[in-house]
Amino acid sequence: MKVLYAFQGTGNGHIARAQQIIPILKKHATVDTLISGHQSQLCGDFDIDFQHRGISLLYNKTGGLSYKKIIAENDFKKTVKLIREIDLQHYDLIINDYEPITAWASKIRGFNMIEMSHQAALSFAETPKPKRKEIFGNLFLKHYAPSKIKIGFHFENYHSQIKKPVIREKIRNLNPERNGFYIVYLPSFSDENIIKLLSQVDVQWKVFSKYTKTNYRINNIEIFPVGESAFLSSFELCEGILCNAGFEGPAEALFLNKKLFVIPIHRQYEQECNAFALQQMGIPTSKKLDIVEIQKWVNSEQNHQVFYPNDVEETILKNVLSM
Repeated sequence: MKVLYAFQGTGNGHIARAQQIIPILKKHATVDTLISGHQSQLCGDFDIDFQHRGISLLYNKTGGLSYKKIIAENDFKKTVKLIREIDLQHYDLIINDYEPITAWASKIRGFNMIEMSHQAALSFAETPKPKRKEIFGNLFLKHYAPSKIKIGFHFENYHSQIKKPVIREKIRNLNPERNGFYIVYLPSFSDENIIKLLSQVDVQWKVFSKYTKTNYRINNIEIFPVGESAFLSSFELCEGILCNAGFEGPAEALFLNKKLFVIPIHRQYEQECNAFALQQMGIPTSKKLDIVEIQKWVNSEQNHQVFYPNDVEETILKNVLSM
């Protein structure tokens, strides 16, 4: 069986999930990999057969999506041309993690495709969502990478086709401790905004930033360039993590029983849904860098236990490769 695993390169979560899924797929099939998007700081531990710039979400430095950047820095004409021309007919199955080029090519030409993504979970009515819908964001979520057959991943099993998060071995193999310091990963905020606010909270902060290439310290705040090894070392020993309301990062924090505080990227509906679901689980959230709420969180004794089994291979064999 020949399989194409196509995944999104906006953010780090899709690559983190691919690190776990691709080796499993290669045990049972011949696998090519394709990535599109240009906003990830995480490198895969596997070969990439096809790489395209694609369409990425882009952010300002104050916590929100930048529609101006999305329009200016993405080549929509080239992406449409690629959708029309990409050769997928020699694959028996396309597995898609919210990747638009292969999703639209499959929809137009009727290729055999199944979506395995966190975004797929948001298509089910049972999944928690805020009452107020961000209209553009909701439309974008539905049509960015269309699919008929969906397997979703979420914090809980809200539906029979929604599975618990894929926790990669690099996280499962950590020996977590709580050593008092906090880590921060908020790529939608500038370093200056983060430093100005968090310097008011008297704990040690380790900020992982896509805006710097060198380490530096300002008072109680250390700034590091984004790097997987340094991040995982800090993640293992930190007290908690302050991050955007993505999916893999918060899921990994819950799995390691770290304190968690999330700030959804403004006008990104998917993150608003994630924050809403986490809030229902008792995780603190805020729409902005709210220093009062962050201080309350630091002073809290948050302890949230989850059970995320290592069952992704079973899911792949029963729900994907048996199609």
